[in-house]
Amino acid sequence: MNNIVLIGMPASGKSTAGVLLAKTIGYGYIDCDLLIQNEQKALLCDIIARAGVEGFIDIEEKINAELWAERCVISTGGSVIYGDKAMQHLKAIGKVVYIKVSLEELTRRMAGKDMLARGVVMKKQGATLADLFAERAPLYEKYADITVDCDSLTLDQTVEAIIAAIKQ
Repeated sequence: MNNIVLIGMPASGKSTAGVLLAKTIGYGYIDCDLLIQNEQKALLCDIIARAGVEGFIDIEEKINAELWAERCVISTGGSVIYGDKAMQHLKAIGKVVYIKVSLEELTRRMAGKDMLARGVVMKKQGATLADLFAERAPLYEKYADITVDCDSLTLDQTVEAIIAAIKQ
């Protein structure tokens, strides 16, 4: 398959860059968080509240593991990396691109935002963004076929960097 699968922390720009990337290269676009919300008929934060963190991770893994697409940019939820079955499937149907953003930049982007209200999966109650970053960064690196450091890049530069990395 010739899909591009975007993984990374919440607020790394997966959805925003994903839409622009898809338009730029003439691919379709799939937002996995929206697929989950549509299937569950609820917002991510409400699904987490109802099913619990582990229940949400199971739902997310099932939806991502069953996803079938061709010539699409696929933006995943930040917690997709907790599901090995989903990640193996996504790697089988496309190139997995880790949109890497530093903790400092994520802190700036998330300032004043409620992570739980955004539907961010927090495995440990009371975890901070730094805790989440430390837990997830090694998993993003583990599953990535390509890593694109987007810390100091604009949206357009991020898209250009992803295209350049895929062409290599």
